[in-house]
Amino acid sequence: MCGIVGAVSSGDVVPTLVQGLQRLEYRGYDSCGLAVHMAGPLDGVVRSGGLVRARSTARVAELQAQVLADGLRAATGIAHTRWATHGAPAVHNAHPHVSCGPGVRVGERPARVALVHNGIIENHEALRGELQARGYVFESQTDTEVIAHLIDSVYEGDLLEAVRAATARLHGAYAIAVLHHDEPQRLVGARAGSPLVLGIGAALDGPAAHYLASDALALAGVTDRIVFLAEGDVVDVSLGRYRIVGADGRALEAAARPVKTVQVGSQDIALGPYRHFMQKEIFEQPRALADTLQGVEGIVPELFDDHGVRSRAAWRVFAETDRVLILACGTSYYAGCVARYWLESIARVPTTVEIASEYRYRDSVPDARTLVVAISQSGETADTLAALRHAQSLGMGNTLAICNVATSALVRECELAYVTRAGVEIGVASTKAFTTQLAALFLLTLALAQAKGRLSAEREARHLRAMRHLPVALQAVLALEPAIIRWAEDFATKEHALFLGRGPHYPIALEGALKLKEISYIHAEGYPAGELKHGPLALVTNAMPVVTVAPHDALLEKLKSNMQEVRARGGVLYVLADADTHIGSDDGVHVIRMPEHYGPLSPILHVVPLQLLAYHTACARGTDVDKPRNLAKSVTVE
Repeated sequence: MCGIVGAVSSGDVVPTLVQGLQRLEYRGYDSCGLAVHMAGPLDGVVRSGGLVRARSTARVAELQAQVLADGLRAATGIAHTRWATHGAPAVHNAHPHVSCGPGVRVGERPARVALVHNGIIENHEALRGELQARGYVFESQTDTEVIAHLIDSVYEGDLLEAVRAATARLHGAYAIAVLHHDEPQRLVGARAGSPLVLGIGAALDGPAAHYLASDALALAGVTDRIVFLAEGDVVDVSLGRYRIVGADGRALEAAARPVKTVQVGSQDIALGPYRHFMQKEIFEQPRALADTLQGVEGIVPELFDDHGVRSRAAWRVFAETDRVLILACGTSYYAGCVARYWLESIARVPTTVEIASEYRYRDSVPDARTLVVAISQSGETADTLAALRHAQSLGMGNTLAICNVATSALVRECELAYVTRAGVEIGVASTKAFTTQLAALFLLTLALAQAKGRLSAEREARHLRAMRHLPVALQAVLALEPAIIRWAEDFATKEHALFLGRGPHYPIALEGALKLKEISYIHAEGYPAGELKHGPLALVTNAMPVVTVAPHDALLEKLKSNMQEVRARGGVLYVLADADTHIGSDDGVHVIRMPEHYGPLSPILHVVPLQLLAYHTACARGTDVDKPRNLAKSVTVE
C-alpha cells in the first residue's frame, strides 16, 4: 500500500528518495511527496534553512521533475507514496504532512514537524478535536496530520522522546518517519502494525548514510544491509549512527535487532523485454516454480522447519495435527481453497479455509490440535497477520507461514515457514506468487500425508516426479498465448463474464474471474459449475462469455452437462480442455487444448491461461495493467 523512504546522509538524499519511491510504485498510490531539511552540512558545506516539501497527485516522475525544477538538495529527507484512506486524492491530503505550531496555518511560518505515515489511526477524530481546541489548524482530512500536530504539541527539544510520547496515544496501525526543524540530520521512525525497516549505509566510496523504508525493495541498489524493526520499536537515525528503543522504552543492544543481508537484484525490478510487469511475471513462473522446489529431494517435515532453523519442530507439529485452518486474503485465499481439496483427499486431514478479515471478527471454536496455515505474498497483509494473532490468542500455537518474503512479519511470527522463491512481484495482480503458493501447499499436503502414514513410497515418488516436471509443463502452457490473445479480443468488448469449474478447479475459476475484474474492469464471477442451475443460469446470454475449466478428471461428464446448459440458453463457451476430453470446437464453443493432463497438480497449469486471458483483455481495453485503479499491491491497513 503506501510507501515510505527516508534518509540521513553526508550527500544529497533527494535522488535516493525519488528512486526509492519509484521502486515502491508497484504497491499502488494516488499521490506522492517528499520533505527535506535544507539545514546542516551537505557535501562538506554547512547551510542554514528549514523544512521544504513538494507534493503531487501525478506519478513519481512528475514529482521528480518538480524537485529538479525547484533545485532541492538536502542531506536529510523523507518521502511517501499514498493510497487514500482518509481524504480524497488531492495535494492537500498528500504526504508529507507538517505542523507549524498552534495558531499557525501552513505557509504562515516555517514548518516545525514533517511526517509521513502508513496505516490508519483509529482515534484520530478524538485527537483532532483535542488539538483543534489547543489552536492547531488542520489543512487536510487525513488521520496522518493528527500525528504531526501531536508530535509538535509534546516536543520539548528531543524528537525521539516526542515521537515516543505521541505514539503512546495512538490507537491503530502506523509506520512513521519524522523530521523536526530544530534537529537537522536527525530522522526518527516508529512502527506498530505496519512494516518499517532500517537500511545501513555500507558504500566505501559514497557518502555515509542510513535509511528508513517501508520495504527493503525501496533501498535496492542503495544498501543490502537491513534491520527489520519489531512491533513497538522507535528508531533514532542520524549521520553514521542509529539507536533503537523497544516497546518497553529501553534501548536495545545491536544483537536484539541484527543486521541482515537482503539481496534484491536490479534484474528483479527491471521490466526487460516485456510490456508490463504482469506479463513478465506470468512468464517467470517456470523459473519461479523451479526455484521454489529447489532442494526438495524427498518429503520430510524439515521442509517446513524454516530451512532447518528450528530443529524437529515440524515433526512435533505434524504429529499433533488433527485439523488444518488456512487463513488468507484475495488470491492467497483461493490458493488455500485449492489446498483444501488436496489436504482432504490426499492427506485425509479435515481442512477449513477462512477469509482472514472475516475470521478475525467472528466467534469460532478453537482446537489446539489445529495447524494454522497463514498465506501471504508479502507477509505483511494486515488482515492475515491479525487473523493469525487471533488464532494464536485462542490457544492454537501450531502455526505455519507460506510466504514469498523470508524476512516478513508473517514468517517471523509463525512457528514454521515455507518461503516460496517467486522473486519480487511488482504487478498488483498476483501471478507467480499464486502458483508458487500452490506448489508449497502441495508439498504440505504430502508432508502431512506422510506424517499420518497415508503416503506410500511409490506415491511420493510419483508426486515428486510430477512436481519436478511442472516448469517444463508450464512452458508448454505459455506457448498457448497466441490462441488466448484471440479469446481476449472477444472479451475486450464485453462487460460481464462467467467462470466455471468443479472440484479443485472451482477456486481456479474464482481466481480467473478475480484476475479479469481487477485489471480489465470487466465484471466477472467464478462459480462451481454444478450451481449454475441454481440461479446464475438466468444471466447467461450470448453477450456473457462463459469460461470453463475442463480437465480430464472424475467430474468431466458432469461438467459437460453444465456446458450443455449454457449452450441451450445461447451462451458462448470458452473451454480450457485437456487433450483427451473429447470436447471439440463448434459454433459457440471455443476450445483451447492444454498440452497434457496433470492429475492433482492440474490447477497449477490451468490457472496460467486465465492469467494470460486477463492480461491480454486488459491490454486490449487500454487499462493500467500493473497499477489497476483503486487497488494496492500490499494491503497493510484494515
